[in-house]
Amino acid sequence: MDPTELERFERTFLPHMRAAYNLARWLTRSDQDAEDAVQEAYLRAVRFFGGFRGGDGRAWLLTIVRNACYTGRQPGRLQESTIPFDEEIHDVEDEALGPEDLLLQKASRRALVQALEDLPVEFREALVLRELEGLSYKEMAEVTQLPIGTVMSRLARARKRLRRCLPEQMEGGPA
Repeated sequence: MDPTELERFERTFLPHMRAAYNLARWLTRSDQDAEDAVQEAYLRAVRFFGGFRGGDGRAWLLTIVRNACYTGRQPGRLQESTIPFDEEIHDVEDEALGPEDLLLQKASRRALVQALEDLPVEFREALVLRELEGLSYKEMAEVTQLPIGTVMSRLARARKRLRRCLPEQMEGGPA
């Protein structure tokens, strides 16, 4: 790759590294597997950069990340990890809140993370792409290589399951 093309690659894809890792982390449920998947995705992106014709670099990269996550596992299944998502890494403390408020906020965040973890991977993927990464339905369809109607249906079902699951998580009941 010549220096000009390398510079264009970096300008196009490096700003999306956090989104790539975030998607990989939610799909693999493992920090190490997510790092491996993102590394593999960036290697694939470099290898096939000549085929990138411009447009939405983020969607193109997230498609590669998604494929790296799925192909790094047994066909059709992601490996389920027993290592819990470390919410402390993503914890943002608000100094204005009192100890009781912080405890409730942390419990809510923990319940949300657990509810997301409990969702089937296709629903978790839909929520991560839309709610955490802010992709449009069209971009989600590109990334998942599904019809836009399927994307919208999955997202609606994922939100419904999440709403149903959250009150149970907050009360300590079964998910």
